[in-house]
Amino acid sequence: MTSTTGTTGAVCPHCGWPDGAEPFQVVSRHGTAAGTTVWTRCGCGSLQVRVADGRGTRIVSRSRPATARAGSAGR
Repeated sequence: MTSTTGTTGAVCPHCGWPDGAEPFQVVSRHGTAAGTTVWTRCGCGSLQVRVADGRGTRIVSRSRPATARAGSAGR
């Protein structure tokens, strides 16, 4: 994963979609002592870690979009 700290108001570096906009898929949500950690997937497939706390919601890390593996088409 690529660390991208404090990207609220920015865009996905892979597809240009605004970080605060839809669509993204919520993969999992976990309550923490400081707030909530939410794993989401951007429209381009990039996995993102969002932290929601008293300072708002921000993306603290994101991966590159997943690429199709050779021989996995149609499965």
